[in-house]
Amino acid sequence: DTDEEANFRASSWQQAFVNLRSGRPGRLPPPVKNYRSTVGPAENALLDSVLSCSAVGSVETVRDGMRAFIERTGADELMVTSQVFDHAARLRSYELLAGIREELASETLSKA
Repeated sequence: DTDEEANFRASSWQQAFVNLRSGRPGRLPPPVKNYRSTVGPAENALLDSVLSCSAVGSVETVRDGMRAFIERTGADELMVTSQVFDHAARLRSYELLAGIREELASETLSKA
């Protein structure tokens, strides 16, 4: 599970979000390569805003992103969604998130 693969899979929810905000709601579309390069500046600005509180990537990237978000906001609880087109990949993302959660929780406990 690399940053590249995760960003490819994330293009599904990025497309869905842009479609919804553009008045074209629908089913979660399949991922596409380089989706961000296919949309204009307004759509990219919208996605930048959404991604400012998202963590997409490898286990290391997501862990570091979640850790930074927690430190920046002081959050003691996170709500996580994973809109992945492929069901098996979606389940795998939750398995990986469970491991990250355990790691971050043990870090928090060791600081207390």
